[in-house]
Amino acid sequence: MRTVLGLLLLAPFALAQPPGGFGPPRPGELFPPFVLDQLALTDAQKKTLDAIQKDVDAKLAKILTDAQKKELKEFADRRPGDFPFPGGPGPGRPAERDPFIPRGERVTPADKPRDQPKAVTHSPEAVRAAVEKALPVLWKGIDGHTAKRDCFTCHNHTVPLLALTAAKARGFDVPDKKLAEQTAFIVEGFEAMRERMLDGRGPGPAPTGGGADNTAYALFTFEILGLKPTPTTEAVATYTLNFVRRGDHWFTPAGRAPTEASDFTTTALAVRGIQKYGAEKDRERIGKRVEAVRGWLLTAKPKDTEDRVFRLLGLKAAGASALELADAAKGLLAAQRETGGWGQTDKLDADAYATGTALYALHTAAGIRTDDPAYRRGLEFLLGTQRADGSWYVPTRSRPVQRYFESGFPHEKDQFISCAATGWATAALAFDCEKK
Repeated sequence: MRTVLGLLLLAPFALAQPPGGFGPPRPGELFPPFVLDQLALTDAQKKTLDAIQKDVDAKLAKILTDAQKKELKEFADRRPGDFPFPGGPGPGRPAERDPFIPRGERVTPADKPRDQPKAVTHSPEAVRAAVEKALPVLWKGIDGHTAKRDCFTCHNHTVPLLALTAAKARGFDVPDKKLAEQTAFIVEGFEAMRERMLDGRGPGPAPTGGGADNTAYALFTFEILGLKPTPTTEAVATYTLNFVRRGDHWFTPAGRAPTEASDFTTTALAVRGIQKYGAEKDRERIGKRVEAVRGWLLTAKPKDTEDRVFRLLGLKAAGASALELADAAKGLLAAQRETGGWGQTDKLDADAYATGTALYALHTAAGIRTDDPAYRRGLEFLLGTQRADGSWYVPTRSRPVQRYFESGFPHEKDQFISCAATGWATAALAFDCEKK
């Protein structure tokens, strides 16, 4: 409620959401569509507000000069990320603090230090044991979140399921029944929102993870689970495609580092998902979007590991050449630390989240083998930082956007990022195991 009230105070310069996306603000708008949706207005209230809005628009048209109207049009045509969302400045806007801090990140440093890696020598037995130890705690995170919340998440669904399916493919015990239960939970949730998706309203109230950053991860999850195209997956892809009607890439309004703070992340997952699940009638649009995304990714400058990881994954999804992929991989490899791990930013210590994502991208997008020295060093970092309970600990950098609850995954208020880190780390380790 506090977030909604804060947004209402922005009127008449409220954040507007045109059909299909969370777009630039339209001066003079009383309420953004997603706020109206949350308020569940009666037909009479909607009719009254429509009349007020028309009156406001008419009065603005009379008092503004032609030059001012032109300026407002240029404002509305700006790239969506070029205006501030709650939580911090958008891309291209100066931050009045240390520029390495992503949007939405806590300005104060984390109160718990990252784990320092123990010296562990790589062996097939050590890798399999680490994966085996991680599987039960990943299930805790998934089951606990599903039991207490009715929403799909990237941190407690997508990434843990990525790890579990990768482990299953290599002979680890991952029950089909439990995977089917989670698949049903996710699919049913999006089936209930199908009309919202087709109507351009999205999965939830933006900007806190309810836009294309959510649906792009959902499309990735559908792929992870091996889902075939259905009307529901098509609706999610359609919403994602329409989220940005102009421009050459997607943006994320949430500002929740690291998983929902990078335009590279949303773009990479979105361009991958719309190609697999997009509607047949949209194939020409999808082809043009893929081409535009590839051009953006080739020229955009990544600032941290999340950007570098998903730039590489995005280039792979957008059909970049082998030479272009190798060049992107080179930049990611250059950020590897002496410990073998990667840090989320150049100023932070290496951790399992950044290391797991880096290894995943290098292996799946750049074709780097798991016996490559750089990959092997990354695995040893992960082996040396896994905790006794099977998890990896990473302190959060994001401001909370929901009331705290226990999902069953360790690390209390750091559980979401730690669950995602454990998923990425487990997947990276599972890739090194022989298939059985």
